[in-house]
Amino acid sequence: MNANGANKLLVIEDDQSFANITMRRLTKHGFNCQHAADADQALLACRGMLPDYILLDMKLERSSGLTLLPLLRAIVPSARIVLLTGYASIATAVAAIKQGADDYLAKPVDSQTLINTLLGDSSTQASTDIVNDNVLSPMRVEWEHLQQVLKANKGNISETARQLNMHRRTLQRKLQKKPL
Repeated sequence: MNANGANKLLVIEDDQSFANITMRRLTKHGFNCQHAADADQALLACRGMLPDYILLDMKLERSSGLTLLPLLRAIVPSARIVLLTGYASIATAVAAIKQGADDYLAKPVDSQTLINTLLGDSSTQASTDIVNDNVLSPMRVEWEHLQQVLKANKGNISETARQLNMHRRTLQRKLQKKPL
């Protein structure tokens, strides 16, 4: 928290409308928000404002939030960095934590979960997660990842199975079992 009492938050997001909505929601909860749309703007803003918190999108227009994490961590080692993504997977969650993120959230996320995660309030977050329908189970995360790889392969099951290193029939079974 800075001297005037507001929590300085840097929102690094290439989707301008999502960034505006997120900043408006967080400003109502006492955060002093600044926006950066790409990696270059993010590094400049980070050096200028020295944020207490950083909300980082994983997929920026021309770069990845994962590659930006160590650079941000070097500038503000004590900042709490939360990686936010619409493409959640176990592999990226592990990579994000290894690269320096303090936490990882899948979009969409409700305001209370986002605030609790930014503040590092795990006790409140755990109780919120039990009630929150937006929390993805590991099966759901896997299913979402399979869907993304399938989409990237334009619906080609065989090519998707090869990329995921699994049998074609196993992939088909997993895709049929859509978790709640």
